[in-house]
Amino acid sequence: MTEQASENKKKTVSEKDVRAYLRENGDFFVNNPDLLEEINLPHQRGEAISLVERQVALLRERNIDMRHRLGKLLDNARENDKLFEKTKRLVLQLLEARSLQESVDALLLSFDRDFNIPFTSVVLFGDASRLPQCAARICAIHEARESIGRILGANKAACGAFPAEELQFLFPGQAEQLGSAAVVPLLHGNCYGLLAIGNSDPDYYRSSMGTLFLGYIAEVLNRLLPKYLVLP
Repeated sequence: MTEQASENKKKTVSEKDVRAYLRENGDFFVNNPDLLEEINLPHQRGEAISLVERQVALLRERNIDMRHRLGKLLDNARENDKLFEKTKRLVLQLLEARSLQESVDALLLSFDRDFNIPFTSVVLFGDASRLPQCAARICAIHEARESIGRILGANKAACGAFPAEELQFLFPGQAEQLGSAAVVPLLHGNCYGLLAIGNSDPDYYRSSMGTLFLGYIAEVLNRLLPKYLVLP
């Protein structure tokens, strides 16, 4: 082979070809360990390091990254454990309640102390003179439709910013302090009330966030509260 032909052949071997070859021959450097010490790579400090040192550094970086990810998973697991314990305690308290007042009080106290929810509201539709006295707001369904008809029409959980009129209905006397809220309907055949929570931060409850926890608590209430109410 002439020198020119050899030179042309060298030019045909691209970086892509080398990468493909090394991927297909993972034991190349095992069979050629001397090359590992000859190949030098620039370091961030400007010093040259061997390929082995570079591989060790990469493995160390990946190890640190994996530890961070594992740490986040463990943190999430601990938070989920805490949430489960709080939720279990609330459900047991609701099951032990013997009246509408005890049920609503247990809910409001747990949301305030255990879950650190600054604003909670329970709205029940009906005739206040025919329902047991409790901390929930009781109003006629037609009155609710005038102020929160949009929410009732959707008949599903909603999160985000709400108009002032709706917040005033859901959180009487506190609407000015709220920036965002999450609302879930209480259902027993028809909608008989609402469970709402709020926060002063406008971005705390967003329309894109899930309502799994709130929906779960609403399902528990749907099985416990109707026996205390006069429902059609």
